[in-house]
Amino acid sequence: MKYSKNPFKTVKTVSSELVSKNAKLLTQASYIHQEVAGVYTFLPLGLRVLNKIEKIIREEMDKVATEVYMTSLAPRKIWEQTGRIDTVDVLMKTEGANAASQAKNSTGYILNSTHEEMVTPLVQEFAHSYKDFPIGVYQIQTKFRNEPRAKTGLLRCREFRMKDAYSFHRSAADLQSYYDQMKTVYMTIFERMGLGESTVMALASGGDFTTDYSHEFQTIVDAGEDTLFIVKSKNLCFNREVAPSQAPALNDTQEELKPLTDVEGVGMIGVDELAKFLNITVEKTTKTLLFETEKGEVIAAAVRGGYDVDEEKLKKITGASSLKLASAEVVKKVTGAEVGYAGPLNLPDSVRVFFDESTSNRKNFECGANKTNFHTVNVNWDRDIPMPEKFYDFKVAKEGDLYPETGEAYQVVKACEVGNIFPLHTKFSKAFDFTYLDEQGKPQTLYMGCYGIGPSRLLGVIVEKYADEKGLVWPKHLAPFTVHLIDLQQSEKAQQIYDTLQSAGIEVFWDDRDARAGEKFADADLLGIPYRAVVSAKTGDKIELKERTVSETKLVTLEELIVLCQPQS
Repeated sequence: MKYSKNPFKTVKTVSSELVSKNAKLLTQASYIHQEVAGVYTFLPLGLRVLNKIEKIIREEMDKVATEVYMTSLAPRKIWEQTGRIDTVDVLMKTEGANAASQAKNSTGYILNSTHEEMVTPLVQEFAHSYKDFPIGVYQIQTKFRNEPRAKTGLLRCREFRMKDAYSFHRSAADLQSYYDQMKTVYMTIFERMGLGESTVMALASGGDFTTDYSHEFQTIVDAGEDTLFIVKSKNLCFNREVAPSQAPALNDTQEELKPLTDVEGVGMIGVDELAKFLNITVEKTTKTLLFETEKGEVIAAAVRGGYDVDEEKLKKITGASSLKLASAEVVKKVTGAEVGYAGPLNLPDSVRVFFDESTSNRKNFECGANKTNFHTVNVNWDRDIPMPEKFYDFKVAKEGDLYPETGEAYQVVKACEVGNIFPLHTKFSKAFDFTYLDEQGKPQTLYMGCYGIGPSRLLGVIVEKYADEKGLVWPKHLAPFTVHLIDLQQSEKAQQIYDTLQSAGIEVFWDDRDARAGEKFADADLLGIPYRAVVSAKTGDKIELKERTVSETKLVTLEELIVLCQPQS
């Protein structure tokens, strides 16, 4: 490609709305263009990179599944059938945008954020016998999600590319076998992306699909939105949301027990202010939250000050299928106080109380007094409140916490999710009454799994991982072009080099503009193409070659350049 033939040139400044590295650099280099927050057009150079990413994904996925292409629009009724129409909190819809369009067709459609609702009845129509399974299908398609935050460029979009795969199995064992195979496929994909050394497989929540863990593929990068907790000795990695956590012990075993006292403290905002007011450490404070279950039962959950309650963990411990914070009315009825003053002391017997392990092994601690504006201090186990039969772990893990099994401190890193796999089990097959006939002709329920990778997000992650202070840096096999040819003398020699490289199967971006050398070199650094090849009066019969990631240049012949820049297999 000649620079002069590319209508989308680099830009010197970008919108202040673009705050992430990948959004700024990709926009400045004219790889992408933002239309609205979280919605981007892929311009020629960006599309070339995206296509290469998707090509690698296809090559590996074709080994384990068959490619299809499903619709973006879905009838509302199939989402109602699975019960997810009101629970998927990023779901979007579309309908006629004006009266004239509505007059032609007033039907509204769901814009698929994921395709379980589409693929299950699709496969159901064609597969009926045990002989038909297992089945694996995948697609690479545009998805739509009503994300609340869209300020991290391609890392979180409202319209984005997704590779989603779905598998169908006769048994849980067969699902597990395929699921394990997909782990290997995914790691191969990320290794081929140049992200293998920095991508880990993390245990994560199964959500409403399963009580099992799901698995996320997380690339460690400073711009990541996820926090990972790594156990080095076990080669284990947890997403923060499921990380088992042991709070660091307090050094208060030598304290003498102090008298129980209620202290008035009006308008305390946060545990730091409360601890300062009471002249105690934050760890001596107690946060007690009241929840209502789907059955109307009230649950109290107490954690040590400085921690938050992880509702997913708490749901599993309590056996509740859903939890919501108790209303102000319920709090007042249960505690006699306004919201913010609940504590585990003297709650009604109807309230089930759960204590996080962080609340154990403390002396003279604080908790809400169940009286508006009052806090109870110098609370002690067995003297003032019965020691629970069991302490649980339902806090959100934080840096400094220990892995309970070994007692070692977690390594905590930021990461970006680039892929995930879920064991769906029978959730969707049961919703659509999808069964198969076994060898005896009896209907049996199918097991399913789903497997996602975000190609457009991967592009953004690669920028965050490799870009430097000068601009983009691409792994050689993903770069839009291999050679950035710069002609400083407007000579026929540049045309000859361009033609010869192309004939050798080498992708060339030729900066054929009549522009200053400094401007061309700056653009070369910004665009991030692996090799910069300069033709000028100074180079004579040779070519000045520089790799994007090194400072040294060298003179090479055209033949040497062809050998160096041959496409990687």
